[in-house]
Amino acid sequence: MWEKRITHPGLNAFRVVRGQTRDDVERKAASQEAIWEERWQRKLNAEKSHQKRLNDLQFRAFNKAQVESAKALALDQTRELEREREALESILARGLALDPRVSWEQKKEQARLSIYKPEKPVPLPLPSKPLLSDSAFTIHVEGPNLTFLDKLIARRKIEKLRLAADAREKASQIADRAFQKAIAEWEAGVSKIKAANQAAEAEYQKFVDECESARKAQLNRIELQRLQYTAGEKEDVEAYIEDVLSQSEYPDSFPKEHRFDYIPATKTLVLDFELPDQRALPKIKEVKYVASRSEFQEVPLSEVWIKKAYDDLLYQISLRTMFELFESDEANALVSIVFNGWVRSIDKATGSEVHSCIMSLEATKDEFLAINLHQVDCKACFKRLKGVSASKLIELHPIKPLMMLNKQDARFVEGYEVVEGLDERTNLAAMDWLDFENLIRELFEKEFRKSGGEVKITQASRDGGVDAVAFDPDPIRGGKIVIQAKRYTNTVGVSAVRDLYGTVHNEGANKGILVTTSDFGPDAYAFAKDKPLTLLSGGELLYLLEQHGHSAKIDLSEAKRLGRVAHI
Repeated sequence: MWEKRITHPGLNAFRVVRGQTRDDVERKAASQEAIWEERWQRKLNAEKSHQKRLNDLQFRAFNKAQVESAKALALDQTRELEREREALESILARGLALDPRVSWEQKKEQARLSIYKPEKPVPLPLPSKPLLSDSAFTIHVEGPNLTFLDKLIARRKIEKLRLAADAREKASQIADRAFQKAIAEWEAGVSKIKAANQAAEAEYQKFVDECESARKAQLNRIELQRLQYTAGEKEDVEAYIEDVLSQSEYPDSFPKEHRFDYIPATKTLVLDFELPDQRALPKIKEVKYVASRSEFQEVPLSEVWIKKAYDDLLYQISLRTMFELFESDEANALVSIVFNGWVRSIDKATGSEVHSCIMSLEATKDEFLAINLHQVDCKACFKRLKGVSASKLIELHPIKPLMMLNKQDARFVEGYEVVEGLDERTNLAAMDWLDFENLIRELFEKEFRKSGGEVKITQASRDGGVDAVAFDPDPIRGGKIVIQAKRYTNTVGVSAVRDLYGTVHNEGANKGILVTTSDFGPDAYAFAKDKPLTLLSGGELLYLLEQHGHSAKIDLSEAKRLGRVAHI
């Protein structure tokens, strides 16, 4: 699955867009960015209008009309704050009012619109055909100027008339040659322009055919995805779930991120969902205009309201998300869902950012859809479904999720420590290949431990498959990550990177990491670009070791002399 992180600094909004293909991701990203930009322009226009009204009031020596205008402005701001609170308090109700199912026809229509169709070229105009009557070809030769003698002497008259006739004939020939040249140039120009117009038309038709071919391929792919989703194919069920979650609209200030595992054997979805922290709630209850001081006064919301509203908001989000997933499940691919709600916050004791699961809920489709969500108390419903959370969610007490991302794999074996035995004399390129794999496991275990993750090493197969698997619970960057360790003495080519990419898909992983003691060729880096792959060269491996307080060296020449072959 492809992904792209997009942000809008003005709205302080971010989102990770995912899709089965790069085109899917780019289309979704462009659509979301257009929505954000429209909202941003509305916000700018509203602020501009608000500022204009403030400027018009002048704030000094208010007369009665100005006081009334200031009060009206304060009332407008208060109503906007009320609408904002009402939107938060009705998160669940708004979700219930919408159809959460993915519209395949709408996806096809979006695909049609996303395919570029070139504009038909405007033909170049043909030049005007030259005419004999044009001034450029008109003969201007004056007749002979006959004197008195010329009239008396016939021979002289005849000679002058002959010379005049010769001059006229010569001028006529020159004009005729100029006309023929103009005609030839015109014909050449016409041929050239016709050829250019034909080439432009052919290029246009080629583009149209390519667009039509791309459109048909996109529509066929969507239809195939629909059929495979209906048949319960894992990859297409996951893509459908991703679409359902992505189209669920929340305020821009809310995080828009999630990770999930779908288990086809039991039709269970384990969802790690990023929840907003307390900062997403409004702080101001109303705005008043105090005429005696000629100033506006903001009245804050009470802490009691904020605490209650935050708890209720998170319970609403959990129920709404479960509803959207179950209600949209046309293929009956979901028997049960585990919703784990995570929040990023600052630990007031240490000042460090922490990431905690603060609520977890599991329910089957039948029992959940039997609930009348229009009339429930969200917290009571959550508890009725045996949901787990602290008594007050706003306190952000971490809890153990009812089910975590699947980490069970029969290939996992116990690892052993290697890193503590390293020093600056240790040549990683000459290590035993099994020691090298365990070193990579240890190193990444240290790296992922900061977010509560873990790394498992697989059985020693030396078959180019998975050498280790990392499980990162972080819903933004985490999930299942496959790691391959290549103790190479030669440059790593593109084939190894292709193999890793295939392994990522086969394992249902979110990302792949390839670590080597040597370096990667340009074709390897080119292939990995824009894919969920990370390539770590020998130099980067040494740097990562240093970051965790260890030192070693990589001497490829020494490894070759020792006869160390590449571990494939």
